Amino acid sequence: MEEALRFVHDYEIYIYIILGVVAAWYLRKFMVAWGELREAAFGLERETAQARLNWSASVLVFVLILGVVEFALVSYVVPTVPGAAPIFTPTLDLLATPTVTLDANSTPGIVPTLGATLPPGGSGCVPGQIEITAPTAGASVRGLINIIGTANIPNFGFYKYETAQVNDSTWLTLQAGNVTVVEDVLGPWDTARLTPGDYYLRLVVTDNAGQALAPCTIQVRVEAPPEE
Repeated sequence: MEEALRFVHDYEIYIYIILGVVAAWYLRKFMVAWGELREAAFGLERETAQARLNWSASVLVFVLILGVVEFALVSYVVPTVPGAAPIFTPTLDLLATPTVTLDANSTPGIVPTLGATLPPGGSGCVPGQIEITAPTAGASVRGLINIIGTANIPNFGFYKYETAQVNDSTWLTLQAGNVTVVEDVLGPWDTARLTPGDYYLRLVVTDNAGQALAPCTIQVRVEAPPEE
């Protein structure tokens, strides 16, 4: 499933181009058949022209349906499936997180040492620019949830959000996006497969020059999913 979604996402432009060429070709055939149908004087000619007209119309409708399906998959389905949307960083190491500040008045870039206690509201979060609003710091989560927050900085490049278990130095990238988000869904997080316990969740936003700003990091508790 993820492979198929990744394919329609990666080759979106080419799919639209192919569909456009096919649509233009059969639109021309439709117009020709329409002209032949109007000028046909005999029954056999009219039947032949009508058959060509029907076939061209059927192909045009099919191409339109494919275009709508492609748009729906890329716009609404791919962003909700972890791993389906690629991270647009051909020359960047997404695991590297330099700590720089936004401006003189912003919160200094603090990358917490795994195992250390975070401030109650998290660290590095800048309201309106880099912020996780749901789940909140200290909240308990279970199952599939949506990460809600803001990734909106000047010269925005892309964002990603990651998780790591407390006392574990390995960060796992959950999902990324290349469109700014303001108080909306950043993406899903399926906690059902995680070992219950305390986890860090951080949002990393990178500008279009490849500079990753100080991440917004909160601590949450993952609980076991309810038994079915």
